[in-house]
Amino acid sequence: MNILILNGPNLNLLGQREPGIYGAENYDALCRKIGQYAAELGVSATVFQSNHEGELIDRLHAAASGGADGVVLNAGAYTHYSYAIRDAIASIPTPVVEVHISNIHAREEFRRTSVIAPVCRGQICGLGFGGYLLAMRYFVEMKG
Repeated sequence: MNILILNGPNLNLLGQREPGIYGAENYDALCRKIGQYAAELGVSATVFQSNHEGELIDRLHAAASGGADGVVLNAGAYTHYSYAIRDAIASIPTPVVEVHISNIHAREEFRRTSVIAPVCRGQICGLGFGGYLLAMRYFVEMKG
C-alpha cells in the first residue's frame, strides 16, 4: 500500500510558526513520525510539502497514476478558498482524507469553512500530528 501525504503552505515552518497553535515540533519531526508509523503499518508513505497551489494540484493528479492508494492532505490555508484543489480532489479516483493539526472549527471564523471537505472521504482536525497517523490507519483498514 502506498499513501501520499501532501502538506500545503507554511507547514514547512512548523515549530517556528505559532507554536501555541501548531506545537513546538518542526516539519522534520512530522516527517519522521509519518515514516516510523508507515513502517509499523507495513506501508509506503511519500511526504511532499509545497507553498504553491499548482504543485499540490499536480501531485493530486498524479496520485492515481502514481499508485497512491490514498492521500492525506493538509492543504493549509488553501482549505478555506481553493476551488482548484477541491476540483482536483473531485477529479481523481484516489480517496483523500483532509487533516489539520489545529482544530479549525475552534479558530477564526474564516478557518471554519473547508471548501475541500465535501469531496474528501473525511476530515481529522485538532489532534496535532496524530491526525496524520489516524488518516494513514484509516487507509490501511479501508484496504484490508
